[in-house]
Amino acid sequence: QVQLVESGGGLVQPGGSLKLSCAASGSISSISAMRWYRQTPGKERELVASIIRSGSTTYAESVRGRFTISRDNAKSTMYLQMNSLKPEDTAVYYCSVSVFPRNYWGQGTQVTVSS
Repeated sequence: QVQLVESGGGLVQPGGSLKLSCAASGSISSISAMRWYRQTPGKERELVASIIRSGSTTYAESVRGRFTISRDNAKSTMYLQMNSLKPEDTAVYYCSVSVFPRNYWGQGTQVTVSS
């Protein structure tokens, strides 16, 4: 079992920055991959960024160059640094981790980009 707690969402103006955190507890040594997703009403959940055990990262085309995923193993925490935010980045952001054979999810944190 893994528990995830997200924080860091909020309201920011276009062009601004936010940093999301996802603190993990439980069977964290078995985590193989960590991911950030986002979802807006009426749309499917979208994979934003991922980081695997080796440290390799991948990003959605829409956020590449603006968002950075990272992790602090000592703190069992994953981050999503979001820069140059756009209104279209407005969504509920979820963190997720993979521990075979299932995925675990956080509760979500709202990010709103608006002037």
